[in-house]
Amino acid sequence: MHAIWESGAALGAEAGAKTATASESGVSVPVLARDAAGGSNSELDAVSSTARKVVSIIGPTASGKTGLAIALAETLRERGDTAEIINADAYQMYRGMDVGTAKATPQERQAVPHHLIDIIEPDDAMSVARFQQLATARIAQLQQSNIRPILVGGSGLYARAAIDDISFPATDPTVRSQLEERSRVEGPGALYAELQAKDPQAAARMDPHNPRRTIRALEVIAITGKPYSASLPQYRYVMPAVQIGLDLPREELDRRIDIRTEAMRQAGFVDEVRRLRPHLGVTAARALGYQQILEALDGTISEDEAFAQIAQRTKRLARKQMGWFGRDPRIHWLNALDPQLVDHTLAVIEQADAGAFDEHDANATGYAHHHLGDVGDVAEAGDVAEA
Repeated sequence: MHAIWESGAALGAEAGAKTATASESGVSVPVLARDAAGGSNSELDAVSSTARKVVSIIGPTASGKTGLAIALAETLRERGDTAEIINADAYQMYRGMDVGTAKATPQERQAVPHHLIDIIEPDDAMSVARFQQLATARIAQLQQSNIRPILVGGSGLYARAAIDDISFPATDPTVRSQLEERSRVEGPGALYAELQAKDPQAAARMDPHNPRRTIRALEVIAITGKPYSASLPQYRYVMPAVQIGLDLPREELDRRIDIRTEAMRQAGFVDEVRRLRPHLGVTAARALGYQQILEALDGTISEDEAFAQIAQRTKRLARKQMGWFGRDPRIHWLNALDPQLVDHTLAVIEQADAGAFDEHDANATGYAHHHLGDVGDVAEAGDVAEA
């Protein structure tokens, strides 16, 4: 197995190894409030800290997340534990973007209710901050109805935004333009020196020659009145949750991506983009796949070249996704090719509901900092999914 997968699997194994200790401790994780600087969600108050845990199924594109989620929901229903799916893929939220996003079929959505699919028009813009509010509210609604939410999505940022202590400070065009002008006139070194004075912790983890990140840090400080480092994302749940990661060999994942890309072509992806073209906004038009087909329709590249690029860039995205997921020590990695995948997923969920992983999860941020370095950057309220 490739090293990028091994890192995540090893972390999941360590989480499992701590099961007995955590279970004996009886530690429970309280519901937290997201920082007001990022637009706190009042819906968090409605999410019970004693509710059955939200299940988040993550993994690279084409790893089988939707199939597992549906099978899991159906099995839970047979056991008297009603579950419904919440989509965390930004582009599946757009109406009409069906083939290119591998959206769940009408039959699959009839078998298990899906939420946050087909909720905006293609000329609208979905942001991670907007999704966070929608997802948190929907999770609360489902739990109040005694329904277990199953979160499914390929975007690591979106999946974490729904359940984690992540805030998204807004942007201020005036402040940013002033900082950009200063960077142009005074040079990036001057802004970096200012950041060193205002937030040494943030400055220490940045490249002095990367003005974009320095500008963002100073912008957040100006808007919130708090250090940029105070807004860094934490590996800390704001609601009871458990993450299931789908792991499979890179060669198999590449094979699946090739098959799915060809299936999209046969399913009429070009016709879908041609039909949507007059209605696609800036955000939707840059989605992976749609951007390449638009170029083919413009005559910039051939249709064959477009689909070759889609497959290549999807594989690159899968590597990026696994790099993102591999940094989270709370994820329980399972073999996507395991014939007993559903049973093993249920076993992890049962342990999580019993509190077996609570102590380990509560210490995840410290573990990640110590073993993996910094958690990451402060996302902007307008950030969209990677594509």
